[in-house]
Amino acid sequence: MNEPHGNEQARTHPDASGTGPPSVDVVLPCLDEAAALPWVMERIPPGWRAIVVDNGSTDGSAAVAEALGAVVVPESRRGFGAACHAGLSAATAEYVCFCDCDASLDPGLLPGMVERVRRGEADLVLGRRRPTRRGAWPVHARVGNAVVARMLRSRTGVRVSDIGPMRAARRTGLVGLGMTDRRSGYPLETVVRAADAGWRVTEVDVPYRPRSGVSKVTGTWRGTWTAVRDMTSVLREPPTGARVGTGGGER
Repeated sequence: MNEPHGNEQARTHPDASGTGPPSVDVVLPCLDEAAALPWVMERIPPGWRAIVVDNGSTDGSAAVAEALGAVVVPESRRGFGAACHAGLSAATAEYVCFCDCDASLDPGLLPGMVERVRRGEADLVLGRRRPTRRGAWPVHARVGNAVVARMLRSRTGVRVSDIGPMRAARRTGLVGLGMTDRRSGYPLETVVRAADAGWRVTEVDVPYRPRSGVSKVTGTWRGTWTAVRDMTSVLREPPTGARVGTGGGER
């Protein structure tokens, strides 16, 4: 993995009793999101570290992110999964969150998701997108998402309605899941492997705004169904059979 650069944001760490502020890294996969980055970065909770994974941007996104205080991790392999996994590999905090970098999702909502993991209510918390206006979530993307959610339920028994990009879990647990997809199937693979490991997976509603710029995945029918194809491949894989720990949380 390429070495990160940039100014690391100050972070606080939990005290020995586990009652202090949590240590959290927020992974932000980024491809040409210079216009959205200021809005996203100002909503990163105080004391948390933003890890912006630059996946080949040509609009100066890396420089903008660095100037705004993010740790920038370059990832030359194109693919949403490649960017997410590079960010996870660079993370060092107890908890890791993922969030899109296009201003469609508000990182300011992540503390509530982390708290559910911290209190032992869940091992993986997903943000269930609720569009704030017409067109925020194109019909073809919603249909594809619903199809995959039903397939996930059939494969694992996990009942979620959105395979969305906003999520929170313990870092050591995520690393232990051993995700291998480096394309659009990465978010789904995380849920599948978590389910195979016996994790408790829950959803919380999060507002979904119109994104800044054009989506690289769900902006077109072709992009959406390419993502569905990637996810279908993930669902065809046999269960791992491993019981992976969640990183030290209470059971």
